[in-house]
Amino acid sequence: MSTPFPFTAVVGQDDLRLALLLNAVSPAVGGVLVRGEKGTAKSTAVRALSALLPEVAVVPGCRFSCDPGSPDPGCPDGPHEAGTGTGRPARMVELPVGASEDRLVGALDIERALAEGVKAFEPGLLADAHRGILYVDEVNLLHDHLVDLLLDAAAMGASYVEREGVSVRHAARFLLVGTMNPEEGELRPQLLDRFGLTVEVAASREPDQRVEVVRRRLAYDDDPAGFAARWAGEEAAVRARIVAARALLPSVRLGDGALRQIAATCAAFEVDGMRADIVMARTATALAAWAGRTEVLAEDVRQAALLALPHRRRRNPFDAPGLDEDKLDETLEEFGGGGDGTDDDPDPDPGPDGPGGGGRPPQDGPDEGSPAGDVPAQGEPAENGKTPAGQGPEQSPVRAAEPFRTRTLSVPGIGEGAAGRRSRARTEHGRTTGSRRPRGSLTKLHLAATVQAAAPHQRARGRSGPGLVVRRDDLRQATREGREGNLVLFVVDASGSMAARQRMGAVKGAVLSLLLDAYQRRDKVGLVTFRGSAAEVALPPTSSVDAAAARLESLPTGGRTPLAAGLLKAHEVLRVERLRDPARRALVVVVTDGRATGGAEPVALAGRAAGLLAAGQVASVVVDCESGPVRLGLAGRLAGELGGAAVALDELRADSIAGLVRDVQGTSTSRRAA
Repeated sequence: MSTPFPFTAVVGQDDLRLALLLNAVSPAVGGVLVRGEKGTAKSTAVRALSALLPEVAVVPGCRFSCDPGSPDPGCPDGPHEAGTGTGRPARMVELPVGASEDRLVGALDIERALAEGVKAFEPGLLADAHRGILYVDEVNLLHDHLVDLLLDAAAMGASYVEREGVSVRHAARFLLVGTMNPEEGELRPQLLDRFGLTVEVAASREPDQRVEVVRRRLAYDDDPAGFAARWAGEEAAVRARIVAARALLPSVRLGDGALRQIAATCAAFEVDGMRADIVMARTATALAAWAGRTEVLAEDVRQAALLALPHRRRRNPFDAPGLDEDKLDETLEEFGGGGDGTDDDPDPDPGPDGPGGGGRPPQDGPDEGSPAGDVPAQGEPAENGKTPAGQGPEQSPVRAAEPFRTRTLSVPGIGEGAAGRRSRARTEHGRTTGSRRPRGSLTKLHLAATVQAAAPHQRARGRSGPGLVVRRDDLRQATREGREGNLVLFVVDASGSMAARQRMGAVKGAVLSLLLDAYQRRDKVGLVTFRGSAAEVALPPTSSVDAAAARLESLPTGGRTPLAAGLLKAHEVLRVERLRDPARRALVVVVTDGRATGGAEPVALAGRAAGLLAAGQVASVVVDCESGPVRLGLAGRLAGELGGAAVALDELRADSIAGLVRDVQGTSTSRRAA
């Protein structure tokens, strides 16, 4: 087994280390979600935590880690008699994002269950993580069906495996720790709320601290065991402090004053439900125990709010997580002072470990012919007064209009892409539509088809009793139809003809609305923009719609309209993405007024580029942004060349999109039939 990087050797990242230690003191806090850019020691700190946890007493031979003091009466390996057990180190179990359902919850031997009536059960990762840590790296990339299973287990403290009337249940109480890079997509709100605490991490900008990070990492890589030995004293001290804090925790008093501050803070920040209040109370209690105190102070409540509330106050995926600390201080001051368990002085004399005698973890130890619409609005100077050649003056970005609710745009036909909520697809979960022979291990039994396959052979197999004689060749896998996520590629015209302030704000608002819908449908999104003399990929296909929204918000406008370049760039993006993820189908949304300028025969060139996309059977929609009393209908012509549908910008609302989806599907069906 490799030697983990010592927890106390992690440089900086105080909030991350504190959140992990509080969960070690009180697992009831509910776990930690660590958000941050790559290369910030997220995984290193989490993996190092397990070495600090006290040993766990278990029933000898129990695969489900039953507590010998109070064994689970329903344990599949039981019943166990209460008594002394054996100790083992606390486990940290890693859940890969690509794990199967059977690997997570365990698997039943269906063949033995049908033929012999026995529950032959192989435990999964939830059983391994019971009374330990379940760690999910890149938790935001976890498939929806695994998220659902995690939510059920976290809510009930148990895991259930059921197959055609045969069921197994076992306890599954674990500390859920997840790490994620927000650039790769956000979490579902239900799973986000299950994490007790959240912390944001970023690499230090201080040269001295960065030097120390590199120095320690190189020393560890050269001699892991020797490096760990040099930090053994600090590790032992933190381990002993965790044990002491756990012993003190039942004696910590959470007074009425502190409870009023907690309730007032949650109400002031308008968090949903009551989980935030409970998590804050448990966190504040753990903070007091970690500091060696038996009474919760105002500073504990403040620190608990900073850890427990930022991810619970978001109203949509484009809201940045965080807390207004001035508002927090005002609320605590208004409802503090004079109540039990609070402190009138918000900044008492610091103890040896920081404010309040221990609110932080241990610190580091030792060492062209352009139409009139292409002319930018006057009074919009280019950045620094300079104009790129061939582009015309660049205008500053405009704010997006308020987003609105849209209906689903779906890709026609039935796909086989990643699970999501947009287009019809053959999936592992959903409505049963038929059966087939299993390819590999059996995951979803089709009972009727299995019995039908086995029934004609019962006499030849010598059946004499009531049991059905089932062999491997008789088993049938259920085929199911559900929904998939798609790649929604936005191709946005940012030229001078789109630069009118009010119109571009409306365009951005419409695209933002479709991005919000893509987040809810679990799609990947990409953004191609074109202006001046070329097109660029403003955002390669990603699951992070908030990254797309940020790029859209800062999008400048101005210059000519290279429509053909935008369509060709979209074709190239789709070609590359098809190689990376061939099962994921695409929907191209072109946002333009249909004008094309620059070069020779720009309109004809755009038509040929559109035909290239149409030949690839790509579903497409053109959002017509043309305005004014005189309309040329160029966007509608472009939609015809793409083989898709066109909709006016001011009609891009839920009711209009319902008809638009029918147009997209009907057009694509007719094209395939032809």
